[in-house]
Amino acid sequence: MVVRISPHVFTGAIRVPPSKSHTIRQFFIAALACGESTIINPLDSLDTQSCIAACRSLGAKITKQHHYQKELVSYIVQGNYGQIAQSDSLIPIDAGNSATTLFFAMAAAGLGSTPVILTGDEQLKRRSAAPLLEALCRLGMSAESVHGNGCATVVVQGPWKGGKVSLSCPTSQYLSALLLAAPLSPVGTVTEVSVPLLNERPYAEMTLACLSSQNIPWQGSVNDVCPHFSIPGGGAYQPFSVSVPGDFSSAAFLACAAAVTGGPVTLLGLDPNDCQGDKYFLEILARMGCTVIWEQLSGGTEEYLLTIFRECPLQGGTFDLNGTPDLLPAAAVIAAFAEGDTALINAAHARIKETDRIAVMAAGLAQLGIRCTERPDGLIVHGGGGHGVSGGSIDSHGDHRIAMAFAAAACGAQDPVEINGAECAEVSFPGFWELVDGRS
Repeated sequence: MVVRISPHVFTGAIRVPPSKSHTIRQFFIAALACGESTIINPLDSLDTQSCIAACRSLGAKITKQHHYQKELVSYIVQGNYGQIAQSDSLIPIDAGNSATTLFFAMAAAGLGSTPVILTGDEQLKRRSAAPLLEALCRLGMSAESVHGNGCATVVVQGPWKGGKVSLSCPTSQYLSALLLAAPLSPVGTVTEVSVPLLNERPYAEMTLACLSSQNIPWQGSVNDVCPHFSIPGGGAYQPFSVSVPGDFSSAAFLACAAAVTGGPVTLLGLDPNDCQGDKYFLEILARMGCTVIWEQLSGGTEEYLLTIFRECPLQGGTFDLNGTPDLLPAAAVIAAFAEGDTALINAAHARIKETDRIAVMAAGLAQLGIRCTERPDGLIVHGGGGHGVSGGSIDSHGDHRIAMAFAAAACGAQDPVEINGAECAEVSFPGFWELVDGRS
């Protein structure tokens, strides 16, 4: 699908889609829980559907409910009591484009005695699962890549015997996968994980917060130089009811469009107290010259309004994205409209996402007339204060964050921008194109 975005001031009041990170964690915990859970207002996207399918394959029963408010949907999840479905043959799981689903399901599969075969789309098959596979093997499971390249398709089979393992995490999803499954290992087992490299620490913190909310015992800290975690087995997840908050990662693209055009835009559904790492984007906006205002609604509600606008030129700066590499595409676009250089640093792991986001953003911005300098761990964008950002044709490379970042750039460009492969935004933000096309 090709979408053509013409320059226009991006403004209005928009409800942000629910958090993908929270959604997938809550579905996996509910799927492994001892009873019936309710997940209210989860993200309805392709990645969520992949997650739900994976949880069903592991033995959970999941039904969708529509409320009298047609925009509000909930899911009833009957957990499998930590007992992975039994089968006389391989249990198949297709994670689609969702790396989080793939890695979480790999670890969960190790809790059962039936082999589980896990795969995904062509993008996901290029993303390494090798460190997690090795860790699962060291914890007593059988875990191997079918093609021997450390990537999906992979086969995992329990039992989970526990023990000590060292796991380098260029993506925190490896660690989160172990943390979520380890409490359900057999009574008497202890899983100890040393993490000599941990990127995206806020998302490991989110997983630990999920364990704490379930009264699951664990020891360790993501703030240590070399984190070490200890999780005893024999635990159980209890049924729960939760409403999923808005997604700061998705909100970044709406905020980006407001920043490059001036706005204002008001975003609903976000919680300033949420642990999502990508709320760091608001600090980036403020440091570059935007006004960022939180306002709590009156009447006893816990809902907030977030308003973003700009009345002065954007200014370049240096931003460490180690904890939040998903922000790199949107931050690079804002940098293109800023005066002077902007350095996006400490984000080498942005190269191992759906695409090499550092290289793809540099190439795409160059097509729009913006010069960039690639570094091994980041990108320097040589902004011209918004001057010289031309129109053109951009290839999303099937990466939802690339597509949405260049949609924001199109709002402030001199001429229309065509984005090829725009359908990939459905992975995390259904309805995105209707919001940004300037005609609704």
